[in-house]
Amino acid sequence: MSAALAPPDEAGIAAAVLAAAAAGEALAIEGNGSKAGLLRPVQAARGISTRGLTGITLYKPAELVLSARAGTPIPEIEAALAEHGQHLIAEPPDTRAVFGGDRPATLGGIVATNLSGPRRISWGSMRDHVLGVRFVNGQGEILRSGGRVLKNVTGLDLCKLLSGSHGTLGILTEITLKVLPAPEASATVAVPVADLAEGVRVLSAGLGSPFGVSAAALLPDGHGGLAGPLAVLRIEDFAGSVAYRCEKLAAQFPGAVIVAQAPSQALWRAVRDLDALGAARADAIWRLSARPTEGPRLAACLPGRALLDWGGGLVWLAADPTEANHRAVMAAAAASAASFTLFRAPDALRAAVPVINAEPAPLAAIAARVKAAMDPGLLFNPGRMRSGA
Repeated sequence: MSAALAPPDEAGIAAAVLAAAAAGEALAIEGNGSKAGLLRPVQAARGISTRGLTGITLYKPAELVLSARAGTPIPEIEAALAEHGQHLIAEPPDTRAVFGGDRPATLGGIVATNLSGPRRISWGSMRDHVLGVRFVNGQGEILRSGGRVLKNVTGLDLCKLLSGSHGTLGILTEITLKVLPAPEASATVAVPVADLAEGVRVLSAGLGSPFGVSAAALLPDGHGGLAGPLAVLRIEDFAGSVAYRCEKLAAQFPGAVIVAQAPSQALWRAVRDLDALGAARADAIWRLSARPTEGPRLAACLPGRALLDWGGGLVWLAADPTEANHRAVMAAAAASAASFTLFRAPDALRAAVPVINAEPAPLAAIAARVKAAMDPGLLFNPGRMRSGA
């Protein structure tokens, strides 16, 4: 594939799509390329990047709304929000830890992959906070969906459709998000447990308590001098409320320890960015989503490392990048009615195996019709999610 073209504006993106359509050449779409190792390798002769489309175009802190061009780095957005005591609700990960490289993820890339961090269990996914988008479709048309206010009538909600589509339906050029005030304080209740099954029970009890737990994870190897398995429950709010609720929550679990704000923040960054998984650079990484009660069984399906988030319903696995291990993950996912993603692996493995669940025939038919409407020339990221699609 040739080096990615990086037009400086939305019109340049549209012109590049028209040129590709005229030449009959597919496009590999990226922001900063920070997640190029996710899912399957794209089969395209040309590359196009949104990294030239940067900058916050609208920010109204009092209205909890921010708009930015798709190539804007996530740290730039986080810094602008922090100046007004606000944050990105879904707590998106810093993907550099997993995929390497020194370029941070862009807003367009995070929305296109719908990646969310530990707070997803309490506040929803990245997709849930997208209010509006501008994008270029496969015919080079610049389209808009949604708006820049919290309450709007959108008609067809293309925002949700494009979020998580991995660049296969359109090229995002601008995104509008709902944001919220950042919590004044946070702390974590850490509970040593005998095994993963007990850990999930602790997480479920914490999430079902009246204390407003915002994140719940299970660290098999422990963290910060605390031995594993370790169930960790985060509380975020005003300082006095956090202290009171942590004390009440910790009292429900023998041996519980309260982790103060600074080490608590470091712990949840490690969970968010998968540092807590402890994967070797050569390991493949799988992501499985299932009922929390299925988490321990999924964690045991490979002889590698595991990290459980979202109350046990999100399982991260790290192990040797072999086809046998991948088939074991697929079998375990099928037995637990779970979805799986081959999140990171060498190109050869990513190209040889299914990287996500197969779609039931009715859903596949709908997806094909949507693809034909949005990208009739099959230009965008061919092969990213499925072979030949």
